[in-house]
Amino acid sequence: QVRLVESGGGLVQAGGSLRLSCAASGSTSSIDAMGWYRRQAPGNQRDLVARITHDGVTDYADSVKGRFTISADNTKNTVYLYMNSLKPEDTAVYYCNAKWQYGVEYWGKGTLVTVSS
Repeated sequence: QVRLVESGGGLVQAGGSLRLSCAASGSTSSIDAMGWYRRQAPGNQRDLVARITHDGVTDYADSVKGRFTISADNTKNTVYLYMNSLKPEDTAVYYCNAKWQYGVEYWGKGTLVTVSS
């Protein structure tokens, strides 16, 4: 099993920056990729924001390309999401995700990001 703990959410003004962190523990050697998803309104699905594979390949949602950067520190089993030029529409609960072997996925509890206009 894998446990994911997110941190770094909060309130920021439009145009500002935040860094989210996701620390993984447990059977981390079997993680194929980690990423960030967000849910922008209760009841909505979680949408992909960014992800990074074990060998460093990244993928971003079109809405965040050029503003967000995902990176991983494999020595710390931690993934970061650097969010710049934040917009009010980036307001959401951000969830860390780990894709494990055999198609198993793990989720963190989420961290709220609020961008004021």
